[in-house]
This record gives sequence, C-alpha cells and structure tokens, in this order.
Amino acid sequence: MRKAIGSIALVAWLLAYVGVAAVVGDRIASEHWVWKLLYFPIVGLSWVLPLKPLLRWMHAKDGPRESPDV
Repeated sequence: MRKAIGSIALVAWLLAYVGVAAVVGDRIASEHWVWKLLYFPIVGLSWVLPLKPLLRWMHAKDGPRESPDV
C-alpha cells in the first residue's frame, strides 16, 4: 500500500514541480545568460531532494508483527 500511495504522491510532486519550474524558466529565458547557467542545472537536480524522505518511507520494511495468542 505504501508504494501505491508514494507513487501517486511522487507523480503529483513532479507535475507541480515541472509546472513551476517551466513558468520560472520561461521568465528566466529573457534574462542574462548567467542566470540561465545558474537556474537550469539547479532546478534540474534539486527536484530529487524533497523526495528522499518519501522514497525512504516507500521502501521501508514493516516491523515484525505480533502474532495473536491462540
């Protein structure tokens, strides 16, 4: 169940991130080339940092379950 919820959250995050990055990138396109040189590599790599906790949670093992005394 974790992987299904995590996958939906991951896709939602990526869609939002790409949308914002595209809008800001469009505004940066008319700026000096130094701003583009700084912006695009940073944005291209920084999307993964907020996903680290989500990915860690998605791939975590469940703890041992207690068996009921029967």
